[in-house]
Amino acid sequence: MVKIVVPNWIEDETLARLSAHGDVVTSEGRDPLADDELRAACADASALMAFMTEGVDRPFLDACPKLKIIAGALKGFDNLDQRACTDARVLLTYVPNLLTEPTAELAIGLSIALARNMRAGDAHLRSGTFAGWRPNFYGGSLQGATVGIIGGGAVGRETMRLLSGFRGRRIYFDENRLDPTTEKALDAQYAPLDDLTRLSDFIILALPLTDQTKHIVNVSFLAAMKQGAYLVNPARGSLVDEAAVVEALNTGRLAGYAADTFEMEDWHRPDRPRQVHPALLACDQTVLTPHIGSAVSEVRRQIAAEAADEIIAFLSGKRPRHAVNPEVLET
Repeated sequence: MVKIVVPNWIEDETLARLSAHGDVVTSEGRDPLADDELRAACADASALMAFMTEGVDRPFLDACPKLKIIAGALKGFDNLDQRACTDARVLLTYVPNLLTEPTAELAIGLSIALARNMRAGDAHLRSGTFAGWRPNFYGGSLQGATVGIIGGGAVGRETMRLLSGFRGRRIYFDENRLDPTTEKALDAQYAPLDDLTRLSDFIILALPLTDQTKHIVNVSFLAAMKQGAYLVNPARGSLVDEAAVVEALNTGRLAGYAADTFEMEDWHRPDRPRQVHPALLACDQTVLTPHIGSAVSEVRRQIAAEAADEIIAFLSGKRPRHAVNPEVLET
């Protein structure tokens, strides 16, 4: 039988389905296979289910000559080298839709938690010094705010839709402007990036990580933001220069920063930090979550199941539904 590698924990029912089509090697716990374990497992494998914890590049593929399909259990696949996969004739698939709603939902939650000082309030309550209401922890609100969303893809649009429940103004920027019908349905207005940066009380990032978007939030971006605005990043860590954010927090340019993703997670960057910026962890004006944008039990079950479907279809001689490089199938 062929060998299938699943380097992270997934549900037993999905493992059982895969096991009907090959010998499955998987992690025994909630931690992923270590890099050397992954390479050893994939050296003679035909299929790999990849997550955010795996980095696939040319050297990896050279060491895994039998690999024919990498099914990403993710939406953003910047940790998987598409060109290298294509050159090696390895099919790459992804899960395009299931992460959209929970990620947008978390973006709203982070925005509220940040503006309403929930982290500081929670710490105060747990300190044992709470003695009832006091005129403390006053903050901002999404109600009546101008919220700028950078990115008009699925997550950006869903974030705009969820924000329609709040009184206020929604503006967005994307290189490809939405059509007028969609803008009207979302009650969102297009704005050039410079205007969005200058006008927004909250900025929510909803971009993929590319060479063009890496560190789109940098010193000059932050300097152009409205004084006392909030920045929220549920997308990819390296969209943000974390050191620049620390400086903007220290000077008061930013009222707060919330993030679910961090520079240290972007495995394909040879210069990536190896830890979350310590000053972000120490800062009272931050709300930080450990990449839980899609961490809804049923959603994660469906994501793994859909990635498994792609592997099973390929191994059964059928065409997977969500191929990133379908040209591999044509030759």
